[in-house]
Amino acid sequence: MKHTSSIGKSNRGVMILLILGLSTIIFPLYMTIVIAFKQPSEMTNSIGGILALPRTWSLDNFREAMRVTDFWHSLRNSLLISVTTIVLSVLVHSLMGYALGRNKAHSKFYSFVYLFIVSGMFVPFAILMMPLAKQTAELHLANWVGVIILYVVFYMPMNIMLYSGYLVNIPIALEEAARVDGASTWRTYWSIIFPVMGPMHATVAVITALAVWNDVMTPLIIMAGSGENTLPLAQLNFQSQFGTNYNLAFASYLLSLIPILIFYMICQKQILNGVTNGAVK
Repeated sequence: MKHTSSIGKSNRGVMILLILGLSTIIFPLYMTIVIAFKQPSEMTNSIGGILALPRTWSLDNFREAMRVTDFWHSLRNSLLISVTTIVLSVLVHSLMGYALGRNKAHSKFYSFVYLFIVSGMFVPFAILMMPLAKQTAELHLANWVGVIILYVVFYMPMNIMLYSGYLVNIPIALEEAARVDGASTWRTYWSIIFPVMGPMHATVAVITALAVWNDVMTPLIIMAGSGENTLPLAQLNFQSQFGTNYNLAFASYLLSLIPILIFYMICQKQILNGVTNGAVK
């Protein structure tokens, strides 16, 4: 009886924590949707007025937000940068993670290279901003191409660490069997190892996509003056010296949320397995 009672209390505690955690997601989402559909005249300083539903549910804010941000053009730029970065990250970082993960245990050189790359996670972006802006301008990469190259480099440490950790769960016997059958290292990787790392590919893709899709600073520093905007850059138009148009801004935020949410839903089945296995060292 005592054992059953303790389990019941534990379940209630977990349920309370889940409810609290869910509220931290539902409440901001509710506020975003409500404000996005409200007219400026409905915005008040009272708590009741802020939480109240819109008098009329209109799409006017969304239409105006799309016009102000040049939505389809900005969306195209964001998709181009995000998709290209994801593809390059999965291809390049998985290959590097495989080379380092399989050799760092018995090679001081590979171990040093691995630690050197992973240490890049601790370098603040603020230190790199001005040198990168100068170098990309001198190399004529102050455009979306330069942004993609920088993203592939920025997310290399985290992704290589995840891939290297995931390789611990892939038996070396698979590669030995392929080698016995006459497969080269290159053929073994692309035919056996790369497909097996599917869950980690999904995890890396989602983590990279979220970071790239929501990033403001890198495009702002590198693409300034190019006349090209990503969605986060275009959304800066809602902020002025004297205030922010929250109705249009929140409508734009909801529009930009849809593509990345769809991408996450497609990959979600693979993510938990990839994160769990990639965390093993």
